Amino acid sequence: MSMPFRSLLLAAALFTVGCAGHSARTEVARTALDAGRPAEALKALNEELDVDKADKLPEDVTGDNVLLLLDRAMVLQELGSRGETLKPKEYGLASRDLETADKQVEVLDLSRNAMADIGKYLFSDDSGPYKAPTYEKLMINTMNMVNYLTQGDLNGAKIEARRLAVMQKFIADHEGHGASLTGPGSYLAGFAFEKSDNAQEALRYYDEALQYGRFPSLEEPVRRLSTIASYRSPRLTAIVEKAPAPAEAKDDQGEILVIINFGRVPAKIAKRIPIGLALTYASAFMSPASAAQANALAAQGLVTWINYPELGKPHGTYETPGFSLDGSWQTLEGALAVDAEARRTWDAAKGAIIASAITRMVARIVAGEAIRQGSGGGTLGAILSLGTQATLTAVDTPDTRSWSTLPARITIGRVRVAPGQHVIELQARGVKKRQTVNVSPGGWTVLNLTILR
Repeated sequence: MSMPFRSLLLAAALFTVGCAGHSARTEVARTALDAGRPAEALKALNEELDVDKADKLPEDVTGDNVLLLLDRAMVLQELGSRGETLKPKEYGLASRDLETADKQVEVLDLSRNAMADIGKYLFSDDSGPYKAPTYEKLMINTMNMVNYLTQGDLNGAKIEARRLAVMQKFIADHEGHGASLTGPGSYLAGFAFEKSDNAQEALRYYDEALQYGRFPSLEEPVRRLSTIASYRSPRLTAIVEKAPAPAEAKDDQGEILVIINFGRVPAKIAKRIPIGLALTYASAFMSPASAAQANALAAQGLVTWINYPELGKPHGTYETPGFSLDGSWQTLEGALAVDAEARRTWDAAKGAIIASAITRMVARIVAGEAIRQGSGGGTLGAILSLGTQATLTAVDTPDTRSWSTLPARITIGRVRVAPGQHVIELQARGVKKRQTVNVSPGGWTVLNLTILR
C-alpha cells in the first residue's frame, strides 16, 4: 500500500473518531435521564470518567472530565433528593464534584472585543480548554449552596455565597451578561447568612435577589430583619414601608425552605448549514478579507456547508411543580428559567462561533490547495490534498461541550411553621417525594427535589 493512500485512510479514520465530539460521551447518560433512570446515568458517567463508583474522582480532573464531573454532580443531587433520609451521602459527593470542577472552569468572555477574536482560531475549541458561559459558572455556586443547605451546613453554603459574589463582580465588570442568574443564588446566600444570625449580610444578599426577581416570600424576612439591621436600599425600603413591621414572632417558630429543580437546559448538538446562510450569521465577526476569501471559495463550489455546534431543545420547561405542607398546597416562586438564559447566551455568541467555523473551513481548503500545488498536482497531489483536509477536519469537531445536566428551571417555596413534625410533599416531572421533617424550636429545614428529565 502506497504511503499517500495509507495517509488518506488514516485521515479518514481520524475523521470518523473526531466527529463524535463531547455530546457523544454524554448521550447514554442523557438518554437515561430522559427515561427517569438517574442511577443508569450515574453509571454511564462513571464509565466515561474511568472510575467504578461515584465515591472516586478520576485521575485527571482537567479537560472534558471537568464537564463530566459537573454532569455527575447534578445526577448525584437528583439521587440524593429522591432518597428517604434527610442528609444522604450523594449531596456530599455532589459538592465535592462541583468544587473540584469549579477550580478548573474558566469563564468565556462574551464582550464584543473578545468575541471578535474567536474567528481567528484555526482549530475548534473542542481541542482546547473548556470555557464556560457565565451562567454555568454562576450555577456551580448556586447548585452547591443547594447541596450544603440541604445537609444543614451553613458554613459550606456561606463559602459558596462568597464565591458567587466574586463571580457577580466579574459579571458586573463585563457588560452585565448573565447577571439575572444571580437571583436564586443571592436568595440562598441570604438565607444562609440569616440562619447564621448575620442579618446585615442577609439583607445585602436579599437585596441582590430582589434586583433580578420578584420574591414575595422575602417580604416577611426583609421586614423582620430590618428591625435589627441597618442595611437599606430603595427596594428594601419599599418593602418595609409597604406594611408595618411584623408582630413579634413566637420565639419557637421555625422555617421550611424547599428548592425544586427540574428539566434540563438544551444540550449542544453538531449541525451544518449552507455556506451562504453561515456567512449571513457571521458577517459582523469576520474581516472583509476573510469574508471575501470565503465567498470566493463558495463561488467555486469548494465550500458548500459549514459544521458548527447548535443548541438543542430544553427538557421539561412547561412542568408545574408542587409543594404541600401537612396536606395544604403552598406557593412556589419561579426563581429562574436557566434554559432561557442559555438561549440568550448562545444567541449572543452564535455569529462569532459560526465565523470561527468558516475560518477553519477556509483554512482547510487553502492548506489542501497549497499541498496539491506543492506536489506538482496530478493524482498524487489530489490524494495528499484530500488527506490534509480530512486530517484537519478530524481535529475540527464542532464544540458540543456544555453542562448538559444543569436544570432548566429552579423554583423556591418558603413557610414559617410551628415546631414539631411536618409532612412535606414535593413533586415535579411525574416524580413525587413525601418526607416527614422535625423542625426544632427556632430551627429550619431545607428540602430539595431535583428531577433532570
